[in-house]
Amino acid sequence: AGDPLLLRTHTSPVQIRVMSAMAPPLAVIVPGRTYRADAQDATHSPIFHQVEGLVVGASITMADLKGTLHTFAQVLFGPGFTVRFRPSFFPFTEPSAEVDVSCVACAGRPEGSGGCRVCKGTGWLEILGAGMVDPNVFEAVCRRRGDRVYDPERVTGFAFGMGVERIAMLRHGVDD
Repeated sequence: AGDPLLLRTHTSPVQIRVMSAMAPPLAVIVPGRTYRADAQDATHSPIFHQVEGLVVGASITMADLKGTLHTFAQVLFGPGFTVRFRPSFFPFTEPSAEVDVSCVACAGRPEGSGGCRVCKGTGWLEILGAGMVDPNVFEAVCRRRGDRVYDPERVTGFAFGMGVERIAMLRHGVDD
């Protein structure tokens, strides 16, 4: 038999534990070390630290998520950086998005006009994934808790996750 331990690929499992123990409204930040089978390059590492956030309450909307993350990016990187949200897929959020900022190394110049190896010539760098908590997640929490505190007809929420090292590299202009 093999080793029963598995290195975690993200900090998301903490979210279900928090919802199992706490009733909404809630807002939590979850830091942790994570491991991925990524090849190391200028923007990827097989071991990194991740920070996830979860907000749950009545009437939480995608506008709340976008406003929170846009404000975060503008405060962290400055008003000169452009922020964009791209539709994406994550198993436990719907809708989901990836959040990008204009490249810190080449100032967001796209390929053909001086784009760089950090952004792979696109002019953009992904900083985090996010989305609205899927109602199926809230149903699973209700089953786990044995109550309807997280009834998806009464609560909504958003979640996001980011790599600390990537954010630090971008914030301080480290290109590798």
